[in-house]
Amino acid sequence: MPWLFLLVALAALAVAFQTSSVTLVVVCLLVALLAMVAWVMGLFARRVGSRSRDESLMLNPDELRRMREQAEARRIAAQTAEPPGP
Repeated sequence: MPWLFLLVALAALAVAFQTSSVTLVVVCLLVALLAMVAWVMGLFARRVGSRSRDESLMLNPDELRRMREQAEARRIAAQTAEPPGP
């Protein structure tokens, strides 16, 4: 989708260079500017989106607390199961 904005910007610039109407030149240059900004913002959004973590893989606080309790129970069970030292 960002590449579509680039094509629109280039088309607007081409029309602005070919026309002799001042009003149309101003409108085309504004469209080209807005399309270029949208193109750059789209590229940034894609880059940030590709580097973000998947939210479904994040643990919620309840699950994290349950895992800590399980680890604590295993640690206590391992300590009580060890035979006393010499």
